[in-house]
Amino acid sequence: MFQILYVSSRSVTIELLNHEPFYSPKPYSVFLNGKIVRKNMKTNVCSLFHLLPNTEYQIQIDGDIISFNTTSESSTADVRRLGACGDGIHDDTIALQSIIFSCPKHGRIFFPKGTYLSGPLFLKSNITIELDKDAILLGDPEGSHYPILPARAGVDAQENDELSSWEGVPNPTYASLITGIQVENVHIIGEGVIDANAQHGDWWIRYKEKKAGAYRAKGLFLSRCSDIHLQGITIKNTPSWNLHPYLSDYIDVIDVRLKSPKNSPNTDGCNPESCRNVRIIGVQFSVGDDCIAIKSGRVHFDRQDFPPCEAITIRNCHMAYGHGGVVLGSEMSGGIRDLDVRQCFFEHTDRGLRIKTRRGRGKQAIIDRIVFEDIRMDNVSTPLVMNMFYYCDEDGKTEYVYSKARLPVDDRTPYLGSFTFRRINCTNVHAAAGFFYGLPEQPIGRIELSQVHFSYHPQAKAALPAMMSFLDPIRKAGLIFHEVSEVLLNDVQIDHPVGEPVELVHVEKFTRRII
Repeated sequence: MFQILYVSSRSVTIELLNHEPFYSPKPYSVFLNGKIVRKNMKTNVCSLFHLLPNTEYQIQIDGDIISFNTTSESSTADVRRLGACGDGIHDDTIALQSIIFSCPKHGRIFFPKGTYLSGPLFLKSNITIELDKDAILLGDPEGSHYPILPARAGVDAQENDELSSWEGVPNPTYASLITGIQVENVHIIGEGVIDANAQHGDWWIRYKEKKAGAYRAKGLFLSRCSDIHLQGITIKNTPSWNLHPYLSDYIDVIDVRLKSPKNSPNTDGCNPESCRNVRIIGVQFSVGDDCIAIKSGRVHFDRQDFPPCEAITIRNCHMAYGHGGVVLGSEMSGGIRDLDVRQCFFEHTDRGLRIKTRRGRGKQAIIDRIVFEDIRMDNVSTPLVMNMFYYCDEDGKTEYVYSKARLPVDDRTPYLGSFTFRRINCTNVHAAAGFFYGLPEQPIGRIELSQVHFSYHPQAKAALPAMMSFLDPIRKAGLIFHEVSEVLLNDVQIDHPVGEPVELVHVEKFTRRII
């Protein structure tokens, strides 16, 4: 069984319906109108390209057949025929930007094979951009060629006019290689590559410093956008985060590859911030920081209220390297709710699920209704982490943040609610199976683990299970719970931990069922 996941005027993505993480239980072939177009496919998500617009097709996989229609398009613009050189030497910025701005509504901008050297480009609504196989949009490495986006749109701009953000706070940033501001109905598709080329500039040098009063660019930045769809493309070598949808709705990241060197600084994969209705499906990550980091702003002097990040679906993704697989926070002052993570494979990440927050995030910083199901992890140091003492902030190592005393619950106190983990297999664990640490004054609400198996690496390396003050590295520890209202373990197996398999400190209700 399979389903149609996404359709454009020129492409389609299908998804097998099973419970396996990322990979199909067996190889399969894809037939389009009776002709085989994909052989020996091994992943649950697969895309087809070079379709015709407004045309009916039939896809067949193992006897199952689904019909669909591609969408219509008003016109096609080949960038080579309209002035772009595509030789990787000449600057194509002006030609490409002119083509984008002049493209008719529902038109398609096509990049044939070639390397298109370009500075920052800005999107407009109601267009499709397609990068064909062997087409590369190559970023200009000179940072001074990138304009700076102000934090807000004008001198008298209000909170809802925010234009640019850095780590949860409105701040000036350099325009990204691709930037969308209040645009809608945009499709960026194809088998080509968006290479931001950061390694050949100074973006990764003294990366914590502002340059000309602004923070680093991202690969693709979307501010207050709606109905944006990325399919098939590869994005790599970005100055900071690969993808940053900000205050946006209905975002698709489908069958995409996000790649930056594992030692590149803060090159998170995809960071939806205060967004709603986001689908991240069939994506392959190998980055220098968190693969997916879900955020919702940070309380600061001129803003106290951020929209939550909600209705997020993450499915059939492969996280090959990164600090965390799926991360919540730490800038999450608007809260995160209704997150569904299924059928993902985490490999060589420091942590699998990673929740990081701290006192000061605020009373609206509520993370609730989080589900993790049908997950595989291998060589993940600590698969499950919830840390309410996260110390990476200007004041992160102050006594207010690190104190284990029961402080008053006030407007600065965050809350972690209900978390469910089902059918998860973690092999070659190093530090600990799980580390859950709530606040004495605000314990984590409820944690349920069902049909979860942990086994350890034979040469497990000691490591910190979480980034909080006064922790020592540990090795082959079991499940550690501090300050949790309710813990339910249902058919949980921990193979040969060092020490007790389950450590409970200030856990109000504990239930363990063994099948």
